[in-house]
Amino acid sequence: MAEHRSMQRAALLDAARSLLSEGGTEALTFPALAERTGLARSSVYEYFRSRAAVVEELCEVDFPLWAAEVAAAMERAESAEGKVEAYVRQQLALVGDRRHRAVVAISASELDAGAREKIRAAHGELVAMIAEALGEMGHEQPRLAAMLLQGVVDAAVRRIELGVAEDPSVVTDAAVAMVLHGVKG
Repeated sequence: MAEHRSMQRAALLDAARSLLSEGGTEALTFPALAERTGLARSSVYEYFRSRAAVVEELCEVDFPLWAAEVAAAMERAESAEGKVEAYVRQQLALVGDRRHRAVVAISASELDAGAREKIRAAHGELVAMIAEALGEMGHEQPRLAAMLLQGVVDAAVRRIELGVAEDPSVVTDAAVAMVLHGVKG
């Protein structure tokens, strides 16, 4: 029985990822989750009490996987500058991934305080990773620089998701140049 519930919960989360990546937070409804999974709508409520609960669990499951991919890319780098570049490139490489698209859709939505706090904490882990590399580079305020650097990454994510202008590799290269060299390029 526990294994069945676990499989159903995983199916609901997978359906939620798909709905979020296809239609944003407006698409994430219990009737849509029920339809995607073949469950009765009332059954969805047995697993999640609200849309926010679905969002919170997606963050708990997906964000650590995403962060682990970023961390692994940084660990392969041989210098602090290489770690910064890997941090930017890996996050932008994940833009097309359903997990990432779901996290971005989640971040843009109106959430309850608990869900917002979990997202903040997860982002704090990413910022801590890059702050360490910035400290190795001798930055006087690595935490502040890390927050600003993440802002460049977030802007690049939005630019890539627009999908109408530059090739994603152009946006990625520009973001890397911005974080490593500033506006001097």
